[in-house]
Amino acid sequence: MIVFLINLHSQYSLSNIISSVALMDAYFFLGKVCFLATKGRHKKVQHCLVDISMVKDLADKYLSLLIQAELEDEEDVVWTAKRLLNMLKICAGLVPGMSSLYTGSILKIV
Repeated sequence: MIVFLINLHSQYSLSNIISSVALMDAYFFLGKVCFLATKGRHKKVQHCLVDISMVKDLADKYLSLLIQAELEDEEDVVWTAKRLLNMLKICAGLVPGMSSLYTGSILKIV
């Protein structure tokens, strides 16, 4: 599983992700890639250099999940880590009856 971490306060972060995504095999995206957007919630939205709709469009283009998280306090870090770990278990085939292709239907964009 690959997690692309995008800092919404950095245009360089988005452009780096876009160039990296272009180098990947399209078949790998099927349930094994997600985008993690940080620093775009609450009162910080006005300071974002990257519009979240651009990141949503990128995730939609590659049929991948988008998770928004702050990662500034321990509670957010733990929540995000648990979510990513659950996705990794599904991608690794450790959850009976589940496939990585179904992750989009069970995990909502947050």
